[in-house]
Amino acid sequence: MLPEHLSPQDDSRTPAVELTDLTVRYGSVLALDKVSLTLQPGRICGLIGMNGSGKSTLFKSIMGLVRPSSGTVSIAGGTPNRARAQGLISYVPQSEDVDWDFPISVREVAMTGRYGRQNIFRRASARDRTAVDDALARVGLTDLADRQIGKLSGGQRKRAFVARGIAQGAEILLLDEPFAGVDKRSERTIVDLLVAESARGATILISTHDLSTLPSFATEAVLLMQRVLVHDTPAEALRPEHLALAFGVDVLGDHRGRSAASHLDPRTSDPGVAG
Repeated sequence: MLPEHLSPQDDSRTPAVELTDLTVRYGSVLALDKVSLTLQPGRICGLIGMNGSGKSTLFKSIMGLVRPSSGTVSIAGGTPNRARAQGLISYVPQSEDVDWDFPISVREVAMTGRYGRQNIFRRASARDRTAVDDALARVGLTDLADRQIGKLSGGQRKRAFVARGIAQGAEILLLDEPFAGVDKRSERTIVDLLVAESARGATILISTHDLSTLPSFATEAVLLMQRVLVHDTPAEALRPEHLALAFGVDVLGDHRGRSAASHLDPRTSDPGVAG
């Protein structure tokens, strides 16, 4: 549940995401253990945990891609499958989960966000094209709209998938390591877009190892290790003693600096990567 001091004044709204005692097993492997988590509309929540902590399973549960062993998942008051079918959820995957050689342009990637609003023949309407053009403009990719997605830099690729979510008009944005391998310009663009989407009421759940950036824009943070260890403001959640619980190590450095992020993330971005 959401800590009382994080609860919004308007408690009458239906939570965007509500997990209650969610447990997921893959055979004998326990992926999530009685996870209870409530995210209200307009919130930005950082999801923090080491590899194998259950972050990917949590995303899949929200999208309805895995069946809970026990517990419940409610998305905007309904089932994950219904929310996905209605286009309420958009997912920005990790780079390694995408076939960058697939012959699809940046514009076509963004247009996939409109599929749920098109007829069975997937014929783009003028409204679809306008939504895609606007989304690409917001992420700064208008000039690269017709380029094959694999020809883009790491940061540009991430921005293309963020554009898909914006074009979709999704109410829930799930982002898996959006800052990994991107340059500062793309990072700033993505953060600004997430803040803007939050302001219009979208709920954002972002998995990240970049602990230095998170406090500047997130409203809350969750430390996960099969179960929720801490759910609080970023400043409180990222205290060294809390990070030690999540990562099983003593964490040195200030969460407002790079030291903690570099210590915890073996894939720390190369500052020279273009995006």
